[in-house]
Amino acid sequence: MAPRQRFGQHFLNDPTLAARIIDCLDLDAGLPVFEIGPGRGALTALLLQRLRRLHAVEIDRDLSAALEDRYGDRGLVVHCTDVLSFDFCGAAPGPLQIVGNLPYNISTPLLFHLLDQLDCIARMVFMLQKEVADRIAAAPGGGDYGRLSVMIQSRCRVESLFRVGPQAFTPPPRVESRVIRLTPAAGPAIKDRELFAAVVRTAFSHRRKTLRNALKGYIAAAGLEALGIDPGQRPQELAVATYAALANHLTDRDREAGHDSGA
Repeated sequence: MAPRQRFGQHFLNDPTLAARIIDCLDLDAGLPVFEIGPGRGALTALLLQRLRRLHAVEIDRDLSAALEDRYGDRGLVVHCTDVLSFDFCGAAPGPLQIVGNLPYNISTPLLFHLLDQLDCIARMVFMLQKEVADRIAAAPGGGDYGRLSVMIQSRCRVESLFRVGPQAFTPPPRVESRVIRLTPAAGPAIKDRELFAAVVRTAFSHRRKTLRNALKGYIAAAGLEALGIDPGQRPQELAVATYAALANHLTDRDREAGHDSGA
C-alpha cells in the first residue's frame, strides 16, 4: 500500500529497530497498550507477540482494514479515527502504555492532546522528527527551548534515547528521527494549569522580546523583580520551575483580588 503524503506517512521498515523501540516501553502486559499510527504493522506484529490485546489508532481506512484482516484474530483492536480527537482515557481503563512512530505533520498538536489526558497514562515511547525531540528535551537558554519544552517537562520525565536515520523508513524522510520516552512525573507544583499554560504560551509567542514586554499583560517589571526574575531576560532563559512559580504568584494574586472585591 503506497504511503499517502496527506497523512505524513513514512513506514518503519527495520525489524531490529522496531524491536528496540518496543523494548524501550518496558511493557507491562497487565496494562492496556495503544499504538499510534501503526501503518503497515512493523511495531504491531512484534507487540502482538507479547500481548493478548493491542489497541491501534489509525486514520487511514485502507491501512485500518488491512491491519484488522491480518491481526484482528490475534487481539488487535483498530480504532479508525483521527488521533487528535481520540479519547484515550475513555477507550480503556488506565494506566495506559502508548507507543508509536508519530506522523511528522501532527506530532506537536498530538503531544499537547496527550498532555490533556496524562492522568490515565503510565508511559509513552515515540519516534519523532529529531527537531521535535530536541525541542522536547531542550534545556533553558538554547534555541530549541520553548513552549513545548516547558509544557512537557512540567509534567513528564523526558529521556532522549537514540537517533534513527532516514533509511529506516519507506519512503525515507528528508530529516533524521529520534526515539524518546515520556514518563508522567510530579514536576513543580502548579496551582492553576490553565493559567500556567496561558503564561507560557504568551511568553513564547514573543520569544524575541524581553519578559518585561512579553508578559506585560500579566505582570509589571517590578513584579518580576520581586520574584527574583530579571525583566530583561527573554522567555527561553527561564527554567520550568520559574514559570511555575510565576504562574502560582499570578494565581494567588488573582484569588486575593477576587476575595477582596467580594468582601
